This record gives sequence, C-alpha cells and structure tokens, in this order.
Amino acid sequence: MIKETTIQSLLYVIVFAPLIGAIINGVFPRVLSRRAVSIIGVGLPAISFVATVLALVGFLGLRSADPTYTAVSASLFSWIVSGPISVDFALWLDPLSIVMTLVVTGIGSLIHLYSVGYMHDDPSYARYFSHLNLFLFSMLLLVLGRSLLLLFVGWEGVGLCSYLLIGFWFDDMDKAIAGKKAFIVNRIGDFGFLIAMFFLIFALGGSLDIPSLRAMVADPTSIFHSNTAMVTAVTLLLFLGATGKSAQIPLYIWLPDAMAGPTPVSALIHAATMVTAGVYMIARLNFLYVLSPVSMAVVATVGALTAIFAASIGLVQNDIKKVLAYSTVSQLGYMVLAVGVGAFGAGIFHLMTHAFFKACLFLGAGSVIHAMAGEQDIQKMGGLRKKMPITHITFLISTMAIAGVPLLSGFFSKDEILFSALALQHSSGTVAPWLNKLWFGLAIGAALMTAIYMFRLYFLTFSGELRSPDAHPHESPASMTIPLIVLATGAALAGYLGLPIPGKNLLHNWLAPVFAGGASAINNTGSHTLEYALMGVSTVVALAGIGLAWALYRGPWQHVPAKLQESLAGLYKTLVNKYYVDEAYNAVVVKPLIGGSKLLHRWVDAGLIDGIAVNGPAKALAYVGRTARRLATGDVQTYAAIFAIGVVLLVLFVM
Repeated sequence: MIKETTIQSLLYVIVFAPLIGAIINGVFPRVLSRRAVSIIGVGLPAISFVATVLALVGFLGLRSADPTYTAVSASLFSWIVSGPISVDFALWLDPLSIVMTLVVTGIGSLIHLYSVGYMHDDPSYARYFSHLNLFLFSMLLLVLGRSLLLLFVGWEGVGLCSYLLIGFWFDDMDKAIAGKKAFIVNRIGDFGFLIAMFFLIFALGGSLDIPSLRAMVADPTSIFHSNTAMVTAVTLLLFLGATGKSAQIPLYIWLPDAMAGPTPVSALIHAATMVTAGVYMIARLNFLYVLSPVSMAVVATVGALTAIFAASIGLVQNDIKKVLAYSTVSQLGYMVLAVGVGAFGAGIFHLMTHAFFKACLFLGAGSVIHAMAGEQDIQKMGGLRKKMPITHITFLISTMAIAGVPLLSGFFSKDEILFSALALQHSSGTVAPWLNKLWFGLAIGAALMTAIYMFRLYFLTFSGELRSPDAHPHESPASMTIPLIVLATGAALAGYLGLPIPGKNLLHNWLAPVFAGGASAINNTGSHTLEYALMGVSTVVALAGIGLAWALYRGPWQHVPAKLQESLAGLYKTLVNKYYVDEAYNAVVVKPLIGGSKLLHRWVDAGLIDGIAVNGPAKALAYVGRTARRLATGDVQTYAAIFAIGVVLLVLFVM
C-alpha cells in the first residue's frame, strides 16, 4: 500500500512537473530542438497525470484501511507570517481535488499531445508549450491549494496565462485585444475575491486555511452563524470572482473573444481548466454558501439566466469556434445553477462530463479548421463526414453527449441538474418556491436550444456537400486524432460514474465527505419517480431539438431558416450581434474610461504634475540661469561696480 508520505511527495510532483516544463521551454527555446520541446512540453504534464493516478490509488488504499480517512495534506514551507496572519504553502488532496486534478491533468495532457500536430509549424513553438505548461501548473495550484490565498495565486496564474495564450499571436491586433479583454474583465471579478478574503481575515483573525474555515463554520457559536450579513457579503463577493472566471452574466464577455487564441488553447480554457475555477471554488466552499440562502438564490438565478442567454446566441452564430464558445458559457450556467441550488455533486458531475465532450468538440473543430486551411465559417463547410471519418465520428458522439442524448455522459449529468433545480430547496424556507420552477423552465429551454444549435453545427459542417470547391480537406495526423478518440470515449462513458440509482452513484458517494457540511441545509422535495419522469422529459426535449435541427438544415424545411431570418430580421440581427452587450459595455464603460483617462492625462498628469511639480521648477531654474548669465559680461569694471553695490547694501542691512 502507498504510504501517506509517498502521496505527499506525489502532490509536489503533480504541481511542479508542469512548472519545470514551462521554465525549460521558456528559458531555452533556441537551444532545444522542436522534438525536445515536444517531449518536455507533453511529457511533464503526462508525468503529472501518472502521479495523480498513483495518488488516487494510494488514497483509496488509505481510505479502505480507515473509512473515515478524508484528506492528505502536504506543507512545503511557511509562506506568510505577519502578526496574526499565518499562511503555509500547503497542498490538500481530498475526493473533490482528486476529481479536479484527474480532469485537469488527464484532459490537459491530451490537449498538449494534440498541440504537437496542430502547432507544429508555428515559429513560437517553444513559447507556446511554455505558456501551456504554466497554465497547467497554475490550475493545479488552484485546485490543490489548501488555503484560499494559495488558491487565489493559482486563480491569478490562470488569468495571466489566459492573457498570454489568447493573445499568443500578438502581432494580430484583434488577437492581442482579445487577450487584453480577458485579462481586464477577470480583474474585475478578482477584486471581489480579494475583498472577500479581507473580510475572512478580519472574521478569522488571520487564517485563510480552508479546513480551518470549515471547522469554524461547523461551530454554531462562530461569527458565521451570528453575522448572516457578513456571510452573504463574503459569498457574493466570491461569486463576483466566479462570474469572471466561469464566464457568467455580467462578466462572460471575455470568453467568446478568447477564440482568438490557438484552438487547443480554447479547448484547455473552455473545457477542463480556467472556466471551471469559479464552479470549483463555490463547491469547495459549499459549507459557507449554504449559510446564506440569499447568495445561493443569486448564484442559481445568474446560472440559469446565463444558460439560456448564451444558448440563444449560439443558435445563429456561423463561426464554428464561436458556437462552441457560447455553448461553453451556457453549460457553465448549468454548473453554476447546480451549485446554486445546493446540488454541489451534480455541478462537479457536469463539470467532469463537460470536460470530455467540450474538449473533444473544440479539438474536433481544430481538426476541421486545420483541414479547411484556416476556414472557420460553417456556412462554407459541409460534406466532411467522408473526408474526415475519425473527426466526424468523435465530433458526433460529443455533440450527442452535450445535447443530452440518452445513455451518453451529458444526459446523466444534465438530467441531474434539471431535477435538482426543481426539487432542491434551502431548509431556511426564505427562498420562494416559484424560483425553482423558474430555474427549471430556463434550464429546460436552454437544453432545447443546445440540441438545436449543436446539431445545426454538426449538419452544416459534416453533412451534405462541400460548399468550398477550392478546399481539399483531409483527416488530421494521429497526434490530433488519438486525443479525439480518447475524449469521445470519455464523452460516451463518463456519465456512468453518476448513475441516478440509489446507492449506485459512485461519484456522489465519493464526494459525499466533501459536501457533508452543506448537505443538511438542503431539502430534497422530489423523489426518484420525479427524477425518472424528468429523464423522459429531457429525452423528449433533446430528440425534439435534434429533429428540428435536422428538418431545418438537412430535411424538408431547409428553406425555413432564410425565411425566418427575413421575417424576424430584428430578432435575428440582435442575436447575431450578441444582444449588443459588447457595444453597450463599450458605450457605458470603455469609452468613458478612455475619455476620462485622456482628460486626466491632459489636465492632471501633463498640466498639474508635469507642469507644476516637474517642469515648473525646471523652467524657473532655467529662467534664473538665463538672467544670471547676462551678468557674466567679462567686463572688470562692471564686476567692480556690482561688488561695490553689494558692499553698500550689506552695510545698510547690518545698520
């Protein structure tokens, strides 16, 4: 059996292996061959994944010997000690962080492997892998950090890496702006996270250790039970950070523009890493969120609104990556809805299944773009089913999974969220029951739209005839298709870890110790009969959406989309332009800030600071110098006269 000390050592390997890869490829790009860069860039994340599997095996052994065993902690050094504040650089492995680490390292390693083929001809190949490895290190620090402060370091790290990777081709101004947009928008949410930590430091007297925080919350005499307003403020501020990282209303606007980066980056950001950080954070702090039914209602409402809002935009997008981007925003809304109603396990379940099918979809889109010589408009595709058989079948499996087709992974995880939205209620009774019906209605509407826009994407891309006669598509190399096959297999089978059968839901049983602190605050007003009935409803909704998409884009109604576009021109234009949200932000936030900055620069910086504090004294000294220079005539008689006048003035002054 693997000992606890060995697991602690494995934790360091998991976290630091990608960092070593980032340093080597980042510092020695000109020394290393392209093959060496590939081995380092892919090999070290793979080592991280293997170490995670070994840590899981060891954890299972310890848990079988002692069923009460819940976590392994490894402290590397004392990081911050200042007055009452004490923070260690400590890692924490429990059932939740094991699931997250397996997803991050497993899917992350596949994306790294895929990148070898996709980015092979890029001149900045080493820089790309350096940034990708650094991204993985930051995400692992986020999910394995024992304290909120260490989690926040990883949180900021993935924000920095998203800026570097989205704007990877920075010589293209649009791509550089997209990277900057992601960085700035996330800083808004991160400000809320920081303020929340300050509140917690004040409340706890200096500790940000998550297990200690959980223990304090469990004490009914603690400040968390006597000061509900503070808990609500802290949880809402933390959620502000989550709306940035997990792309929820109103801070979702950065994620669709993140498509500017290389397609493997889109898969890494949108599937298994950065965008799931907010969902993970809420699930990790479940014991704190359940103390504030108001915060949970806000979280659930924002999630449900985001799900249907983004899905409606995805209905009309023609850029293959933009469709998937808005799909990601919508699916993240489902996850946020789940944790908002108290179904923390369901949120993590959908996070895991989504990681498989969305990574497969993005990498499949990358394979299509690669085959179409950079073309991303699905209206110019078609007929790729025969040209790209592996990409086609893996893309179809993942499309069926996200649409909720029965027996595939997305069916199980999405159905559980739909059931939870309708049946779970906070035990305080302060949340109106009609909200559950609203959340369910929005979620089922988003599910219908998901089936429609995803099969619209599928039919326009792979069915019919190729609409670009100059294109010569071909299947991608093995380094790209092997990850697609593995991910499609996960998209098909991962749902069986969470079967809705009493006592057989392996994932929920595994995560139960992590969510035990919040479970008592949530009442389940539903039944298994209701859940099975809703499975039938969601199946009908998914099949209806698929059938409608087939009729509109492959069947007898192919003329209807053009007619709808003409008759509903205003609505169509609004959806194509994403409800003009970016334009509204530009008018209300961006332009006033730029205008104010220019004004401040002109009057305060250039006028006041430079004019008075810097240039003013310099000009005065220059004037004195010019005046004094006129007295330096070189005439001895003039000097004698000045000397005499000075003596007389001195005598008069003394007298």
